[in-house]
Amino acid sequence: MYDLVSFVGRGSVRKKVLKALFKLNSPTELAKQLNIERSTVSRAILILMEKGLVECLTPGERMGRYYRTTEVGKKVVNIIEGKEE
Repeated sequence: MYDLVSFVGRGSVRKKVLKALFKLNSPTELAKQLNIERSTVSRAILILMEKGLVECLTPGERMGRYYRTTEVGKKVVNIIEGKEE
């Protein structure tokens, strides 16, 4: 678990995206909310998905995909924020 905490903690964009995806969102909407380029958000989401921290709820869609943080991802954010150990 702490390898994931370290991985997320080292990337400010990864941390912002992971936390923002506690609420269901698309990369385009997330980019607007966080004031980050959509391509940067999309890359962060892909990396977080590979680590099992984010899941896609609409994988069959080419456009308008929605993502959210997994339970493991929520635990990682809580540990980083000092809410859980």
